[in-house]
This record gives sequence, C-alpha cells and structure tokens, in this order.
Amino acid sequence: MDKLKIAFIVFLCVAVLDVIGIIFQISDLRFIFKPLILLSLLVLYSFSVSERSKVYILALLFSFFGDVFLLFSGELNFIFGLVSFLIAHLLFIKIILNRIQKASVKNIGGSSFLFLIIFSLLIYILRDSLGELLIPVIIYGLTISTFGAVALIDYLNTKSLKSLWMLAGAIVFVISDSVLAINKFYDQKLLFQVIVMSTYVLSQFLIYRSMILEKKSV
Repeated sequence: MDKLKIAFIVFLCVAVLDVIGIIFQISDLRFIFKPLILLSLLVLYSFSVSERSKVYILALLFSFFGDVFLLFSGELNFIFGLVSFLIAHLLFIKIILNRIQKASVKNIGGSSFLFLIIFSLLIYILRDSLGELLIPVIIYGLTISTFGAVALIDYLNTKSLKSLWMLAGAIVFVISDSVLAINKFYDQKLLFQVIVMSTYVLSQFLIYRSMILEKKSV
C-alpha cells in the first residue's frame, strides 16, 4: 500500500473517530481526533501533488486553528474560531478568483442573489438569538456566501470538474455552517452536531479534490 492510500485511510479514520466521539459524547476522542482531521488532510494533500499551493495550505492551517478553538466552550473561543474560519474562506475565495478569467454580469448577479437569499433566511431565523454576536455572524455569513457565489461563477464559466468539486465543497460548507449556527443559537440537538461534523469533513475533502485537479491540469 502506497503512502497516498495510507494517508487517505488515516484521514478517513480520524474523521470517523471524531464523529463517534460526538455520537457517544466522548470528549477525549474529540480532543484527540478533531485537531487531526485537517492535519491529516494536509498530509494527504502533500502526498497528492508535487507542486503545492501555499494559499491552500494556509487555508487548511486556519481551518485547523478554527477546529481547535471551537473545541472549547466560551464566547471568546467561538469568536477566535469564527475569525480563523473567516480567514480560511477568504483564502478559498482567493484561490477561486485566481481561476476566473472573466465573468458575465448575469452569472455574477445570479450567483450572488442565490447565496444572498440563503444567508438572509438564516439570519432572519437566528436574529433574535445572536445578541452581541449578530455583527460577527453577519460578516462571517457574507464571507462564506461570497465563497459559494464565486465558486458557482467559476463553475458556470468553465463547467470543469475541478470547478464542480470546489462548488460542491462550498455548498456543503454552507450547509455545515448553517446547521452549526442553528445548533448553537436556535435549537441544540445531537443530530445537528453529527451533521455539522460530517458535512464539514466532506466539504474539506471536496475542496481538496478540486485542488488536486487544479495541479494536475497545470
């Protein structure tokens, strides 16, 4: 078995063990394996390509920091986690903008409107529960909505497989963060926590697949 397959198996096992920790509420499993998810994905990416994207590596590292901060309770840790993931999304946006050669007004308007509607509905549901976090959550929500919009613009422009993987990753990320917000501010359920982590891991893997195809197409 080559090192790439081993790295993938490690990534998958780490993610599964973290979800098991959520389901059975085993905090020790979570503290061990949640930080390892992005680190194992980083190793998998390093084994997958010979020429690595520094911007993508930074995005993975900030996602790792976000995971670590969100392991701990408290508003300050939540803010630090939010900022870490905000930076990660800005880096994802940069990656996609570097891919876009041109974009029609129709594609920009349609893509932006779609994700803005989703964002607006979520804020409408959560607005009374956010309190002092309303502005930070709005800023974060607009950022991840922009991530989704530019990913859709790129796909509409190229219809390429790498843009499809990135768009899928962005959409699943939006789903993951939306359920996270609902679980934290509206209605806490164990099922929501499982959905959040499962979709988060899937979104990061989909983005990884896009980055692999990007390097192979150069």
